[in-house]
Amino acid sequence: MRPPKRRGRRLDALGLLVAAVLGFPVYWMVLTAFRPATDILSLPPEFWPSDPTLANFTRAMGTETFWANARSSAVIGLGTVAVSLLVGTLAAFALARFRFAGRKAFVVVILTVQMIPLAALVIPVYLLLNDAGLTDSLVGVIIVYLVFTLPFAVWMLQGFIAAIPVELEEAAMVDGCGRLGAFVRVVLPLLGPGLVATSVFAMVQAWNEYVLVYVLLSTPEKQTLSIWLVSFQTSFGTDYGGLMAGATLTALPVVVFFLAVHRKIAAGLAVGAVKG
Repeated sequence: MRPPKRRGRRLDALGLLVAAVLGFPVYWMVLTAFRPATDILSLPPEFWPSDPTLANFTRAMGTETFWANARSSAVIGLGTVAVSLLVGTLAAFALARFRFAGRKAFVVVILTVQMIPLAALVIPVYLLLNDAGLTDSLVGVIIVYLVFTLPFAVWMLQGFIAAIPVELEEAAMVDGCGRLGAFVRVVLPLLGPGLVATSVFAMVQAWNEYVLVYVLLSTPEKQTLSIWLVSFQTSFGTDYGGLMAGATLTALPVVVFFLAVHRKIAAGLAVGAVKG
């Protein structure tokens, strides 16, 4: 048997190595964003900018559609999160607290939807939205994103709600609350970590998605930041400094949000793992 301390140190070293490998592309992206254009493709490569500059960020933010695309990303992301949490919470509560015909089949359908590849649905989704007059519309994109985020939200929140003792709701109803009042006053406050974890998943999916928004939105001002990044690749070449600065700006809102709520996410995942 190996000494526990030595084994623990090896595991720590392995963890640091994995973290370094996964984090290096992010570090290189941020590093390139602060480099002058003349140093980006220099050999041998430098692992720290000798003359950092904000010119790449200024150029990226000064493009014609940056702020309009940032607004579209925010509207689509926040709209997807809001509707996913509203509908998903109510559906998850019904699955966790009520027994009805078709309940197990409904859960299977939820999990099956998650296994359908996105590429297989692009053309049918486009034709359906085109018939409904929702192509080139932010509302249409939000509706499509709900198809992919809502099943996961229901499945995940169902585990969180099942972990909350039903006796708390019964005690509230004995004290005069109705079913809705018990849900709002008892379940919803305890569901905070689950709502945070689910909202992060929905936000990341809506913020980073590329294929659907590329197909559904044709007006440049309505497109999202993931499409805007392609503008740095032209027939004359790739503006690597602007591209990396744009990628950093695109990732920044999600990273800040995640860092602000990561403790609640960790606590929420532990609670949601309890079998309902």
